[in-house]
Amino acid sequence: MKMIATQKTGFSLVELTIVVVILGILATFAVPRFMSSVEKTKAAEAFTYLSQVESGQARYHAEHGKYINKTTSLDFTIDAPQYFTVSGITSSNWETKWEMTLTRSGGAAGYGAYKVVFNQDGFDSEKSTIKAELAPSL
Repeated sequence: MKMIATQKTGFSLVELTIVVVILGILATFAVPRFMSSVEKTKAAEAFTYLSQVESGQARYHAEHGKYINKTTSLDFTIDAPQYFTVSGITSSNWETKWEMTLTRSGGAAGYGAYKVVFNQDGFDSEKSTIKAELAPSL
């Protein structure tokens, strides 16, 4: 009588458990880093928007000697940001100053609500509440 050898295929429960544990450990490090990258990209939207407003304000001021009080008066069309709420342009003296704030709306990947403030001098780090790791290097 001839013996037939059987082959064992597949993974054992121990092998599968080890793979799941390794994947869990990798996810523990990867997910927060991924979420931070996503939020940094969304924060860049605020800086791009406010930089465009700042450029428009500078051009308008050079021509008229004062700043404008609404974005619809800019010399270009600008779409509202998708991830931020836009405050109006404010000033105590339109000839020398202006300020605009964008507030992060919706979930902010664990960063909570934060504000990005620009004025006639650019990014205002003192009034802004955005975390340093999200702000592009200026």
